[in-house]
Amino acid sequence: MPVLLGPVLEGLDIKKDGVYVDGTFGRGGHSKAILQRLGDKGRLLAIDRDPQAIAAAEAVLTEDPRFELYRGELEQLGRRIEEEGLAGRVDGLLFDLGVSSPQLDEADRGFSFLRDGPLDMRMDPESGVSAREWLEHADERELRQVLQRYGEENQAGRIARAVVSARDKQPIRTTTDLADIVASVVPAHTRKTHPATKTFQAIRIFINRELQQLEAVLAESLDMLAQGGRLCVISFHSLEDRIVKRFIRDHSREPEQYRGMPNIPEEFRPKLKQVGKAITATADEIAENVRARSARLRVAERL
Repeated sequence: MPVLLGPVLEGLDIKKDGVYVDGTFGRGGHSKAILQRLGDKGRLLAIDRDPQAIAAAEAVLTEDPRFELYRGELEQLGRRIEEEGLAGRVDGLLFDLGVSSPQLDEADRGFSFLRDGPLDMRMDPESGVSAREWLEHADERELRQVLQRYGEENQAGRIARAVVSARDKQPIRTTTDLADIVASVVPAHTRKTHPATKTFQAIRIFINRELQQLEAVLAESLDMLAQGGRLCVISFHSLEDRIVKRFIRDHSREPEQYRGMPNIPEEFRPKLKQVGKAITATADEIAENVRARSARLRVAERL
C-alpha cells in the first residue's frame, strides 16, 4: 500500500509524455500509479537495491515497454541516469525512504524486533556486513555513537554497555537477543514505543548507509531534473526529514552575500523552489495503513 499516494502524484505533477524516476521501488505501488498516468511516450525508471523487491515486481510493470527496473543503490542513480542520456531531462524524482513493509514483515530479514529472526538488517542481503557481524566487533564507544547519531537514543551509553557485556557471554545472533538486551536496561514503562525501537533504527541506518545515500542522491538530483521537474521525498523520521528540509531550503535561496542583489551570477542563483509545506497522512489513511502515521512528504521544483 503506497504511502501518501495522492499527494505524491499531485506533487510530481505528471505529464503524459514525461520521464519519471522511482528511486525506491519497493513493491511498486507508487510506480504502478505513475505508469497509469503516463501516455505512450512516457517513461518510468525504477531502482531498488533489494533483490527480493526486484524479483517480486509484477508483470504488469515489467512487461510494459515504458517501464525499466534495475537493481542498484540510491547513490548510483545519477550515473545510471547519465548512462541513459537523461541527465537534465527527468520530469519527476520520487524517493520513499526507509525500510519497506515486506522487509519489516519478513522475520528472516532481521529488521523488526517484533519478529524473531537472524539479526541481518541489510537492504541488500547479498552484500555488505550484517548487523550481527558488526555487533560482534563494534566496541562500546562506536556502538554508543551509532545509537546517539542515528537513533537519537538518550540511553545509548547504557545500551552499549549492556550489549558489549552480553556479547562477552554469548553471541548476539537474533533480533530477539538484541531486543531483550535493550529491554533489560531500558524498561518499557519509560517509553511510548518498544524500548528497542531507536536501537534497531540506528543500527539499520548505519549498516545500510541510509543517510549518506540520501545526501548523495539529493545532490545529484539537481543534475537529473529538467527545468520545472519535481523532487518528491517521503521520510519517516526526523534525521531524514532534516536532511531533505535543509537541502530544499539551501537550494531555494541565494547565498547570503548575494541576497537582495539585482544581478546574481548564474551559479549562485536558486536551483529549487519549495512547493507548499510538508505533507503528512490524513487520519483516514493512517486508519487504513498505520505505517503512514510518521510519513512526511516534501516537494520542490527545479528552476
